[in-house]
Amino acid sequence: MDSLPLYHRISGQPVIVLGHGEAAEAKARLVRRAGGEVIDDLQDGIDRGARLAFIAHDDARAAEGDALRARCAGLLVNVVDRPALCDFTTPSLLERGPVLVAVATGGVSAGLAKALRLRLEGLLPSSLADLARGLGDLRDRLKARFPGPGDRRRALDAALAAGGPLDPLDPASAARLVDWAEGAEPMATAAAEIRLRSADPDDLTLRDARLLGAADCVAHEPDVAEAVLLRARADAVRWPLAPGEPAPVRDGLVVTVRAGR
Repeated sequence: MDSLPLYHRISGQPVIVLGHGEAAEAKARLVRRAGGEVIDDLQDGIDRGARLAFIAHDDARAAEGDALRARCAGLLVNVVDRPALCDFTTPSLLERGPVLVAVATGGVSAGLAKALRLRLEGLLPSSLADLARGLGDLRDRLKARFPGPGDRRRALDAALAAGGPLDPLDPASAARLVDWAEGAEPMATAAAEIRLRSADPDDLTLRDARLLGAADCVAHEPDVAEAVLLRARADAVRWPLAPGEPAPVRDGLVVTVRAGR
C-alpha cells in the first residue's frame, strides 16, 4: 500500500477545480456533493486558502504547469488521468447517510473500483444509515454503560458481527438498537490461537480472519508473515513471542498466531 486513505472535510471550504468538459464537471460535482465551494481560478483559490486542487486540462503541459504551481503553494493535487502527477486520487464512493465507503485502486483502474462499489451497493441496505445515526445518538449512553473503551468496542464488535443483534447487513438491526443498548453486557476476556498453514493471508480460514479482526492483542511468533499480521486491526497491540512461548495474559481478546510447522 503506497497511499494512506483519509476522509478530508471540505464542507464550506474552497476547492480548486480547473479545466473544462466532462472530467472537470465530474470533479466539481464531487466537491459540491461534499459541501465544498468550487473555485475555477488557481490564484483565486490559493488566495482564499484552498487546500485541494483538481486539474482536468486536456493539454498535458497546461496540466503539469498548474499542478506545479498548486503544489508549490502547498496544495494537494489531483490531475485527471495522470496518476504520476497526483498527490491523491478519488475513490469510487458508496453512501448510506453518514456511512461512506470508498473503494480505490490508487489510480490503477477506476473501472475496477466502480465494479467493486456496484457489488457493495447490492449488499448494504439503506437502513444502514439509520443504524449509524442511532449508534451516534447512543454514544453517551454506551460510554456510561461501558466506561472502558476496550469493553465498549468488544460489546459493539459482538453486536455488529454477522448474525448479531446489530448485524449491519440486516435491515431490521436499526429497530433493535435501543433494546440492545439497554441490555448489553460487558464481554469477558478471552484467548484464542491460530496455527497457520502457510504465509499466504488468503489461506486464513473465516474463523482466523474473524479473530484477527477482533483481537485486542495479537501475540505472534517470529516466523509469522507480516502479510498475515496486517489482517489484524491496525490499533491492536502486537506482542512478539519466542517459538512455543505461551501467550500473555491481558484484558480483552488475545489471539496467538503461530507459524505452521
